This record gives sequence, C-alpha cells and structure tokens, in this order.
Amino acid sequence: MASSSSSKEVTLKLLIDTKNNKVLFAEAGKDFVDFLFTLLSLPVGTVIRLLTAKSMVGCLGNLYGSIENLSETYMQPNQSKEVLLKPKAAAAAACSTEVPLFLTDDDAAARKVYMCGNFHRFIADDPRAICPSCKLAISTEVPFVAPAVAVDGLSSQGGYVKGVVTYMVMDDLVVTPMSTISGIAMLSKCNVTNVGALEEKVVSFGMDEGLKLLKASLQSKTVLTSIFLDKKIPVEA
Repeated sequence: MASSSSSKEVTLKLLIDTKNNKVLFAEAGKDFVDFLFTLLSLPVGTVIRLLTAKSMVGCLGNLYGSIENLSETYMQPNQSKEVLLKPKAAAAAACSTEVPLFLTDDDAAARKVYMCGNFHRFIADDPRAICPSCKLAISTEVPFVAPAVAVDGLSSQGGYVKGVVTYMVMDDLVVTPMSTISGIAMLSKCNVTNVGALEEKVVSFGMDEGLKLLKASLQSKTVLTSIFLDKKIPVEA
C-alpha cells in the first residue's frame, strides 16, 4: 500500500462480492492499520468535533453544543472550554507518519511546554500556570524534544504495526495479518461459493473517507461496504 505525504492518502485493494454488493475485506498496509488503531486514542470531544455535533447519534452532540454556547464567565478561572472542545490525543506522539493523524488538527497533535521568563526549573503545559519561585506566568514556549527513535530494525517507522506485513481488514474492521490460508478461511466463513462473483478494486483513502469511516465505525458493522459501495449506514435505535 502506497502513501502520499502531499495528499495524505493511501490506497487499499478491496475484494468485493458483486452478487451481494458487499466488501469482503481490504488488503492494506501499515499506514491504514496505524490510522485505524489511532482512532482508539481520539478523545470523545475530538470525535464529536470531527463529525460535527448535528450528525452524532445520541446526546453527546447536545452536550458538546452546550459547552460551545456556554459563556466563559461560568468556567472556573483555571479551566478553559478549549480543553473540552479540542482535547489533545494522548497517543498522537506514537505515530511518526502523517496518515494516522490526518483526522486531528496540528495543534491537537503537537505537544507544547512552557517555562517562566526567569528560566526557573519548572515547566507546564498550560501558559497560565504560575512559577512557584518568581510568581510569573510560565508562558515562554520552549521546544519539545521527543525521545529518539531507534534506527535499527522496524522501530524507525513509527506508528503501531510493522510495515513488512500486509494486513486483512474485514468489513467490520477486524484486522489480521494477511495470508493465503486466512483469505481462504474468510471466503469459507462468508459462504462465498461463486468465485466468479468476486471482484478486486483499488481505491484511494484520504480525509473524506477517514471521516466517513469514523462515523460508520460508530453506527455500523459493514463499514467498508458503506464507504466504498455507497450503501446507507443503518442506524440502530
């Protein structure tokens, strides 16, 4: 699977059951699997903001909207609405590639630290914090240096999974390493008897598809089919 740093897209190879108009699985590489795993690290507030409150199922969208409309007057002096509306993804630093993070804003993915202007040995991640020594605001931004990534083996790739492996991503987002045996077992499990009805299709996966996948993963168990075969997502009551 190839990635494009300029367009932040990856390509997937789909195996489609044309008889039932269903995606059986996608053949994917590291970038796409890293993206899927990164979804688990997104704070709820980020998910709601990405999908927009009006499209959310349930009441969390209303809760998000209440915070947006609430005046800062009602917030504690040491609290900000931005912390709730634009929370930072805790696991963002685990990925070095661009694709897993294309759903998050740059300011949500970046980690910022501050110190006071007198260079006392205190740091904070909130520029409103007060230095215990000189009582000045700890508001001078300093560069954050991430731990060095090992250059031996595959760890230099960053992300979550190894890149020499091809992965099979099922329609319901079950992820397993790809093999001939696993492919045959999947066809048997899906009761596919007419191999002639199977079709391969190469598709691009970028920002738009990522947002659709995020929404579909919260509402459906046929995620890939709903995205790439234009099937409506059934909303459970």
